[in-house]
Amino acid sequence: MGDKTMTTTEVGRSLPRLEARQKVTGRANYTHNLKLPGMVHAKVFRSTVPHGKILSIDTAEAASYPGVAAVVTGKDILDVVPEPYYGPAFHDQPILALNKVRYVGEPVAVVLADDPRIAAEAVELIDAVYEELPAVYDETEAMTSDAVVHDELKPAGTFPDLKHLNGRKDTNIALDFHLKQGHADAAFASAAHVFAHSFQTQQTMHTPMEPIISLAEPSGDRLIIHTASQSPSFVRSEVARLLGWSENRVQVKVGHLGGGFGAKLYIKLEALVAALALLCRRPVRLSLSMEEQFYTISKHASTFHIKSAVDKDGRITARKCEVLWNGGAYADIGPRVTQKSGFTATGPYDIAAADIDSYALYTNRPPAGALRGFGIPQLVWAYESHTDLIARELGMDPVEFRRRNILKDGRPHVTGTVMKDAAIDAVLETLAERMRWSEPFDRGEGTVKRGRGVAIGFKACVSPTTSVATVTVAADGSVTLHHATVDMGQGSDTAMAQIVAEVLGVRTEEIRVVDPDTDVTPYDMATLGSRSTFHMGNAVRKAAEHARTQLDDMAKSLGMAETAAGRVKEVFRRTYGMQAGTVVGVGTYIPEYVSPNEDGLSDNVTPFWMIGGTGVEVEVDTETGRTKLLKMVNAADLGTALNPRIVETQLSGAAIMQLGFTVSEEMILDGGQVTNASLADYKIPGIKDIPPVIENCIVDAHTETGPFGAKGVGESATFGVSPAVAEAIQDACGVRLTRLPMTAEAIFHALHGDKK
Repeated sequence: MGDKTMTTTEVGRSLPRLEARQKVTGRANYTHNLKLPGMVHAKVFRSTVPHGKILSIDTAEAASYPGVAAVVTGKDILDVVPEPYYGPAFHDQPILALNKVRYVGEPVAVVLADDPRIAAEAVELIDAVYEELPAVYDETEAMTSDAVVHDELKPAGTFPDLKHLNGRKDTNIALDFHLKQGHADAAFASAAHVFAHSFQTQQTMHTPMEPIISLAEPSGDRLIIHTASQSPSFVRSEVARLLGWSENRVQVKVGHLGGGFGAKLYIKLEALVAALALLCRRPVRLSLSMEEQFYTISKHASTFHIKSAVDKDGRITARKCEVLWNGGAYADIGPRVTQKSGFTATGPYDIAAADIDSYALYTNRPPAGALRGFGIPQLVWAYESHTDLIARELGMDPVEFRRRNILKDGRPHVTGTVMKDAAIDAVLETLAERMRWSEPFDRGEGTVKRGRGVAIGFKACVSPTTSVATVTVAADGSVTLHHATVDMGQGSDTAMAQIVAEVLGVRTEEIRVVDPDTDVTPYDMATLGSRSTFHMGNAVRKAAEHARTQLDDMAKSLGMAETAAGRVKEVFRRTYGMQAGTVVGVGTYIPEYVSPNEDGLSDNVTPFWMIGGTGVEVEVDTETGRTKLLKMVNAADLGTALNPRIVETQLSGAAIMQLGFTVSEEMILDGGQVTNASLADYKIPGIKDIPPVIENCIVDAHTETGPFGAKGVGESATFGVSPAVAEAIQDACGVRLTRLPMTAEAIFHALHGDKK
């Protein structure tokens, strides 16, 4: 199937996505379109108080409503799940509330009916009585608040470094991570300059256009779950654990996703529909409304205190960081965000001494978890804004200040891990060149002023994780790829098929990629954190190489040369005497990883680094505070681009998403109640908010350990958007905002001395 030393022909092709025709013709396989015989629809009754003991739940009127099949509460769930608590980091979230509620919107009861409208009407007839308890909403207050969200911490056991927290009581601190490198105090004592600032980010929502949806279908002594999930392997293992079943009794099937961004990771609705299906012995469908998604999962609000020591030559000698992550009522994956993102809080700079404290905190808000960037955009917002403020105080050009302090390939990061295949300096120089940084800049006139800014960031990949893939070659030479990476619009099916095609010497369009199905597709940790191209890509390449080796061995045993493209059918025919047989290649990838020691240090903390940055030009109307983006340049080191056109759309999509978090999006809470839980009031970017000029730049780089030199890119363009816009606004009109979002109102008040 081609020469092993052949020049690449499939990798690097900008071919259209394999599923494109299915999507534009409406034939794509989405869970939302699935209907099952005998299916009932579920609607959820939710808490109206942020923290309280459940005194009573009156379901009698709802249960007697015509057309209602059943009404289920947390006590009913105990009949099929004796210990109904789940979560990837802590087993802290009940399938339905038991004894207490911890945030407004928490699921308390469920109505099942043949007609979803009847279920929705019956939900309104449920009445619950609570004894309200003190609540806490702010991450800073949660550090010392008398209002404690959880009586006791219960680590799930999935992550060994959380086991020491088991049984910890009377605290809202779900995890405290600390990193100590060098002698920070001494560096501060001898510094020529010391700078300290604080920054905040707001709680936001993922807003995937396809709602969060799951269906559970009883099948004999098994259960089939159809779900819009980014982590089918985790769903199977966690549902099996909850039920006390072996994993082969739970089948999880996932089609295409209409967006995910972290909202559809781990368990969201799957445990609930599984329990409901077992209780009523019928297929159960639960699809959330857009409003309900605001009460299901969100992005961490955060507070970041950062302090830097700088010498007389403008070099950063030490940095102290304290990051407080507002995790809401349930931990979800927040402790991983706290640690895995927290250790990068010093930024992509060559700093010898560092002191980092990162805290995951429970509050009485809707839960927070993974959202594109996994905490990194919150950190970059702070440390790059801090970098710009330092440069301004020193009277230095912000790009030059970054050049002076940049962490270059081959130098150790503060964790002790040496940076490898990390073109941070190349990303910065690409931005400076594309922004024409050294050329004269039009500052505007009258009340409309113009400014510009750049920012860079980096991210370590979540580790350690495992990916497995199989490549099947049929007797007619056709190829099928089985893997559990979920294509949610990022083009992963196409990229993985390109890897297989490259190894086997066939056209990508000829590869069939099977949708994730835990009965037939092998294990993958999850589709998250820009890990798939690297981890699953390596597993897929190994599987394809394993298949090719077997085909070559078959050919050699027949006295034929290595299997050439077009001769596979002949090899099978001569081996088996007819068109028969199958070759299955298996590939497993687990990167090397060394857990941090007691000081948070490790010489191998990540298998690869994601590098990205953004430059912007803005126009600010100083009379109204209204900001208009004129130009945006995104640059990223992603190693080798497997499909350059898809990479470009990833970069622009990530940057536009982060632009919404930068200038408009925020979940507004009043007494724990989200008051803008609709797209009418929660403002994601529209077509008129997008800059007229967007340039996406792939820097010249190669990742030695990646499949054909590639690594992940899906989050890279989220990093620099917020601080670049903040610097551009200050460059234009002289005001610096330290809290997101930077709305026209916030800019107006800052311009006119109003502290609102």
